Amino acid sequence: MRSRTPSGRRAARLAILATVTLAGFFLTACGSGEVASQETRPVLVVLPGKADVGVASLTGEIRAREESPLAFRVGGKLLARQVDIGDQVKRGDLLATLDPGDQQAQVRAVQARLSAAEAELGRARADQARFAALAKDQLVSRSALDAQNASATAAQGQVDAARAELDVARNQAAYSRLLAPADGVITDRQAEAGQVVAAGQAVFTLAVDGAREVAFAVAESQKADIRPGQTVRVEVWSAPGKQWPGTVREVAPAADPASRTYAARATLDAPVGALQLGQSARVFIDAGPSGQTAVLSVPLTALQRDGDAVAVFVVDRKTSTLVLQPVTVGAYGDDRVPVTSGLSADAWVVAAGGHLLRAGQKVSPVDRDNRPLSIESAQVQGKPTGSMPAESAAN
Repeated sequence: MRSRTPSGRRAARLAILATVTLAGFFLTACGSGEVASQETRPVLVVLPGKADVGVASLTGEIRAREESPLAFRVGGKLLARQVDIGDQVKRGDLLATLDPGDQQAQVRAVQARLSAAEAELGRARADQARFAALAKDQLVSRSALDAQNASATAAQGQVDAARAELDVARNQAAYSRLLAPADGVITDRQAEAGQVVAAGQAVFTLAVDGAREVAFAVAESQKADIRPGQTVRVEVWSAPGKQWPGTVREVAPAADPASRTYAARATLDAPVGALQLGQSARVFIDAGPSGQTAVLSVPLTALQRDGDAVAVFVVDRKTSTLVLQPVTVGAYGDDRVPVTSGLSADAWVVAAGGHLLRAGQKVSPVDRDNRPLSIESAQVQGKPTGSMPAESAAN
């Protein structure tokens, strides 16, 4: 065999060196990737807080238990109105009047017909009496007497009909005056003096004195959780911290075609005068979707999608790794959601950034002040695990 030249041996050594260098490069790259994959990521964790509402906080308005649109029972020109929005009225107070000219003319016409019918009845009865006397002496036939009796009966019917028409005409004339059906306050006005209104067209809206209610809208996703008879707590915006108990009275069976929400009303247990009509209020529903009160809540930012289910990332204290924990939640609030099952009160829940994490990933828990939390001592914000106040988790 012929020996290699010096230049050939040099080329072989360079090839071997390049191969070793590339192998080392790839090994280093793989090693650094493995190290990168095992790097711990800091995550913000909180303890579940106590849910202060069972289902949701809904916006409502204080309304009267009875709200009646008031209208004339006859049509005509609105002559005058005696009240305005906000006026307090008593039962029987005059609210507005129509021009009564047509109704009064109708009354006079019916009175004239009644007078004519009564005159005819008097003549028929006189003829009936004469024919009865003649019939005794057999001076008139029986059929002639029967005809006079029928004529008297018909005349009596005409009188009765005219009297009924007169009652109706007098009622129509009285309907030109709109009276308050109960004590209350005028909350709306829909007509002005000089306007021609039809029978049944609303002129005022009367809020009857007495019980007060809160009217609120229920979203489509919450309708199954709110039922008549359910207890609620109501807080008006002008008096924060003061809550009134109430009971859901009704939930509309059909959604509003514009807002796609269901109208609901709850009767309030409050003293007379404690709540003013039109006040804005917040309605707190006490019962959860399963009929039991929710006791835990987590921030909305902690929720993750696990297929069709909902889950949260929980830190396994033994391994400092993440576990995707399925949970059952109630209706979403403004920034928190009640958890009805699947979560313990001492769980370390990742509060944010879950879309960047994965199950089994090694993490380093920190609190809201960015202070590391000790897994070994199982301390959260300087307190034993599970004893962190609910308000700390809610901050």
